[in-house]
Amino acid sequence: MPRKEKSKNSTMGEVVTREYTINLHKRLHGIGFKYRAPRAVKEIKKFAEKQMGTKDVRIDTRLNKAIWAQGVRGVPFRMRIRLARLRNEDEDSVNKLYTLVTHVNIPK
Repeated sequence: MPRKEKSKNSTMGEVVTREYTINLHKRLHGIGFKYRAPRAVKEIKKFAEKQMGTKDVRIDTRLNKAIWAQGVRGVPFRMRIRLARLRNEDEDSVNKLYTLVTHVNIPK
């Protein structure tokens, strides 16, 4: 049976937007109170990097405010986020694409 060659065109080059619900509770388990909100930001960045395949991940200010809304200790258990893989406008940048992470507000 002949081997199938991998296609040259990667889907990572596409500009795409997806929504996810990220469970921060399990990612922050065992983290001390004073480190919870900063760690939540790092975990969201790590999640976005893994899902979108871009090293450059930018967090929207409204998402940052939503994480910190209940203080450093009271990070929400789950958050709905929108990941958008976009083209980098900066020509001299190393990365061709970046990921913008925004908060999706869910009405209660």
